[in-house]
Amino acid sequence: MFPEYDVIVVGAGHAGCEAAAAAANMGSKVLLITMNMQTIAQMSCNPAMGGIAKGQIVREIDALGGYSGIVSDKSMIQFRMLNKSKGPGMWSPRTQNDRHLFAQTWRDMLEATPNVDFWQDMVKSLIVKDGRAQGVVTGMGQEIMGKSVVLTNGTFLNGVIHIGEKQFGGGRIGESRATGITEQLVELGFETDRLKTGTPPRVDGRSLDYTKMEVQDGDEEVIGFSYMPIERIKPEQQRCCWITYTSPEVHEILKTGFEQSPMYQGRIKGSGPRYCPSIEDKISRFAERERHQLFVEPEGWNTVEIYVNGFSTSLPEDVQYKALKMVPGFENVKFFRPGYAIEYDYFPPTQLQFTLETKLIQNLYFAGQINGTTGYEEAACQGLMAGINAHRKVHGEEAVILQRSDAYIGVLIDDLINKGTDEPYRMFTSRAEYRTLLRQDNADLRLTELGHKIGLATDERLSLMRAKQTSVTRIKEILAEFPVEPAVVNPFLEERNSSPITERARAGKILLRPGIALKDMNEAMPELAEAIGTRDVLAMEQAEIQLKYDVYIEKEKELVKKMSTLEDLIIPDSFDYNKLSALSNEARQKLGKIRPHTLGQASRISGVNPSDVQILMVYMGR
Repeated sequence: MFPEYDVIVVGAGHAGCEAAAAAANMGSKVLLITMNMQTIAQMSCNPAMGGIAKGQIVREIDALGGYSGIVSDKSMIQFRMLNKSKGPGMWSPRTQNDRHLFAQTWRDMLEATPNVDFWQDMVKSLIVKDGRAQGVVTGMGQEIMGKSVVLTNGTFLNGVIHIGEKQFGGGRIGESRATGITEQLVELGFETDRLKTGTPPRVDGRSLDYTKMEVQDGDEEVIGFSYMPIERIKPEQQRCCWITYTSPEVHEILKTGFEQSPMYQGRIKGSGPRYCPSIEDKISRFAERERHQLFVEPEGWNTVEIYVNGFSTSLPEDVQYKALKMVPGFENVKFFRPGYAIEYDYFPPTQLQFTLETKLIQNLYFAGQINGTTGYEEAACQGLMAGINAHRKVHGEEAVILQRSDAYIGVLIDDLINKGTDEPYRMFTSRAEYRTLLRQDNADLRLTELGHKIGLATDERLSLMRAKQTSVTRIKEILAEFPVEPAVVNPFLEERNSSPITERARAGKILLRPGIALKDMNEAMPELAEAIGTRDVLAMEQAEIQLKYDVYIEKEKELVKKMSTLEDLIIPDSFDYNKLSALSNEARQKLGKIRPHTLGQASRISGVNPSDVQILMVYMGR
């Protein structure tokens, strides 16, 4: 009934979809197994993609040839570039999406991808022989053989849903949990633990009074994520969101449910996400705050369902309802469903190699929340890399590993492998030491050639990237040479409270001034705009950033070069750390467990101090 597949992907969330698409587009025969074909790529929590650091990840996925950026752009109802008041290393794109259109677009793209087969069933166990994954066994008893297996189980592994004192099995509200895999992996020698995440109530938008809330419009310019020339909504078509706030009265009502809270009564054992806490966690941890911000987000174009971002909770339904009715604009609120918490199994990611293949079982890969991460974007990029590396291994090709200086994806995987996580891991710009290099605007310049080389990014993508490169170089050359007369530019400078010039200057020098943008210069000086000759917004933005931040970019490149010396020093797989009595006990233990491939990796392991790295260098004759 089933052929032998190159790659079997278990789970069709964001990680699973990217893994299946990547492996198939590179030439593997792929089977995507999901418990429910109707929930492929479901946005289980908020109907949005991107945000702080997450937007950079989506652009990196797109630059490599993944699908998340295209799907997000095709299903967006609003676009915003966050952190524009800060430097470009902090800018982060975000889309508000139509939840149903997002999932449908993903399914359409997967069904249009040759080499992807689908099967609806639960996977209850793996077929493992001689330390190698060779297939899966489904709930209906089918044995399906595969040369590699990618597990992307999300929150479904022994998932338990909590609402007040009620608890019941489920991977998502209304969906069954997955059983069997954890127990088998533990028998095979894997460590496992529990994590917790939560989601807010969904409400009827017709019952809300938006006049009592602040309007949050989209940007005047819709850029999106993908570097491909796809059709996007026009700025005037965007749906708005709203902002409202809790109050001391809301907090007092919420506190009445604490005695029934599964979190405070100890029924939830797993750690929750530090940076996306429940509303009850917020009012406990930040007791001095009289209010907390809530984002009121529409779920799509043609639905009245509203997502109450910031009100994640597992308190009893009646407490949720009473408290939310006290929020401005929610006085007559009607619930579609309450918020809830979900507790699930994960496997500490220190058990993985950088390819996301497990150390214990060959050809078995983990991606997404099974590795302890939270968020669609973090899951999707892991799925992409697992799909790439599963394909390349079964075809006898070299692994693809992104460094911390290459991409946020490299930072994320490096953090997981070296540091592990005992709480849901979320990406932030602060986690990346090279964030001036790893900007959202240059992900294509950083990664598209690699994506094309491995057979994932198309010829069209490579051609577009090279055309942009050429355009950026040309714009920089024009700005370096274009003469600007005082009489022409001084009125423009005075409008921006910038000192006038007294003699002819080059346009590039004017652009280096604080508060001066190339777009504004083009509008004020039509001759400059004509000389530049392009309306490519992204190319002009790229040229401007490269010119303005050249000193900072070069400094980070120098830092990368210095650190790369440690990355080039390979530690033999057979290295016996117990022989080095000069190492701290913690360093010996951590190094022996994680077994870093290079000194650079060793230096980033939690508990390994600079002195330990020096000892290793001396011992290795360096």
